[in-house]
Amino acid sequence: MNQDNIDDILGITRCVQCGQRLEGDVECPFCSVVSGISPEARVPTWLLITGFFVTAPVSFYFIMKSRRLTVLQKSICLSGCFLWGLLVLKWI
Repeated sequence: MNQDNIDDILGITRCVQCGQRLEGDVECPFCSVVSGISPEARVPTWLLITGFFVTAPVSFYFIMKSRRLTVLQKSICLSGCFLWGLLVLKWI
């Protein structure tokens, strides 16, 4: 017998997302805390722009693949590459 059949026979209710056993609860205590925060709201956009600007040569791929940033915001982040280039040329 597999786990689903055993749960049906014993009358055990499980959370759909994580599989946690629910004992009289209406919703899972773990998933209800996590699902309230959307992925876009976790990191503010200004923090992404600042981080990408400072680490532009290293994060070039992530800047280009980011779906959260607009074209203007991506160009601001990529301008950090020019700043890094100027700093490197000045020190060489």
